[in-house]
Amino acid sequence: MTTEEIYNFLKVNDQIVTGGQPTAPQLEAAKAEGYTTVINLATLDSRNSLEDEAGLVRSLGMNYYHIPVVWEAPQESDFNSFDQVMRQLPEGKTLIHCAANFRVTAFYSLYAEKHLGWSQEQAKEFRSRIWKDNNDVVWGNFIAGIEAKIER
Repeated sequence: MTTEEIYNFLKVNDQIVTGGQPTAPQLEAAKAEGYTTVINLATLDSRNSLEDEAGLVRSLGMNYYHIPVVWEAPQESDFNSFDQVMRQLPEGKTLIHCAANFRVTAFYSLYAEKHLGWSQEQAKEFRSRIWKDNNDVVWGNFIAGIEAKIER
């Protein structure tokens, strides 16, 4: 079992990977692969969510952050919470996930635009690896609204 088997897995760089909901064995693999932090953007009632993910991750000795983003209503405050967590990550590798890697690719791409110098085109390309032809209006408006506030 490896983290690369996580649904919709994407490697951002040697320190950050994103994906859909990992299974318990995949979280154990993350620990074995040197991950020290897990960030979960899914709600607790998301499909395939683990009964006590926080407890499992902490029992493995990893840091756990849960920012439940409601799929139908992402909020700027959700992104601000994510931004804050990302800017104070502990040392080590980080696994960021939600139910299917849609929320995460949206949030990470916006974070990268804001702090890592990504262009809107780079961010869109990153998202499109998961989003493909998904043109969800709520998320499109959310992404555009956050992008409009990013100082360039």
